[in-house]
Amino acid sequence: MRGRPVGTVKHLCDSGHAGARPSHGPNVAPALIACATVIAQAALGGTVYPGEEWEERSPGQCGVDAAKLDELAERLGGRGCVVKDGYVVKAWGDQAEVVDWFSSAKPVLSTLLFFAVEEGLVESVHQPIVDFGWELRPRHQGITFRHLGAMTSGYARPEGAGEAWAYNDFAIQLYQKTLFEKVFQAHGNEVAWVQERLGALGFQDRPRFNSKHRLKASVRDFARIVWFWCQKGNWNGQQVLPRRHFDEYMRPQTPKDLPQTKRDGKDEDYLGIGSYGGGSDHFSAAGPGVYGFNWWFNDTGRLHPDALTWPDAPADTVMSIGARGNSAAFFPTLNAALVCAEGDWAKVDGGKRSATMNQVLKLAAEACLRKAEKTEVE
Repeated sequence: MRGRPVGTVKHLCDSGHAGARPSHGPNVAPALIACATVIAQAALGGTVYPGEEWEERSPGQCGVDAAKLDELAERLGGRGCVVKDGYVVKAWGDQAEVVDWFSSAKPVLSTLLFFAVEEGLVESVHQPIVDFGWELRPRHQGITFRHLGAMTSGYARPEGAGEAWAYNDFAIQLYQKTLFEKVFQAHGNEVAWVQERLGALGFQDRPRFNSKHRLKASVRDFARIVWFWCQKGNWNGQQVLPRRHFDEYMRPQTPKDLPQTKRDGKDEDYLGIGSYGGGSDHFSAAGPGVYGFNWWFNDTGRLHPDALTWPDAPADTVMSIGARGNSAAFFPTLNAALVCAEGDWAKVDGGKRSATMNQVLKLAAEACLRKAEKTEVE
């Protein structure tokens, strides 16, 4: 089923559609990309969604650059796919193999939080989790769901809620246990895959949560989740999750000047809940200014105050980033997504044009921009 036409070019450019930013400072190139892609979307006129299977189209049918897609697949390796306007235009490797997506699936927890808010199970993302029975220490009494999704809760760290950034898997464990044990009071497999929530996406390979609510899914099924995010909760014409949750929360939730946690090497798990996978301060220090509800955003941050996270990617690029090369990116103004398991994404190395992740995203954006460059609009 096709969505509504995107709209006239003049209307979209005048309204700053899809998060396009002013064309000055470090945002010049991304802003130009956004302008070009608005024109292309207006010419295309719609978005499709997969049925029982993803519909495949050749790059030429969707006006994307086949050579750049081939280069992208070769550079990333692993198993992956590129989705443009709802069609798979490039796939490589086994699309059905089910793997652990590690931290790339953490935004799924936040997506289920938004469902809980919408259903009245949680007052708002700002509700303190002590309301659900946790016996937190005084400095952590103010921990909210938003803190947990932004890696600023301070749980298992010496700081209080909102005082410092730490990529914190003890806090994520607290997040998932609060959601499933306290809020939904059911295992994630009973919560997520019902038709009223993510079950509406019609998965092919039965994605499942394990005992720690880490998600195992195939490339083609994780791509459905990423496409759902890219379409801001819409699926095949149905607004499964109201768009306002994405408009309000799919943006950085961490102040750019937030300090890093004290590096004392300790994990003070006083609730005895264990870890989601890693330590209470690991993986990356790059979050302030560019992280929120477990997504990574293309913005200036504490570690790169004068440059975007990925300088050569569209300004509205959003990523979910996981260990062992299990990551995904989507580009709303391009109406495109890139998903790859066990790929060579490298680390978050914000602000550097030479960084592998920036180069991968640049290549994906250039491939999907070909139509915009060729489209003539009166």
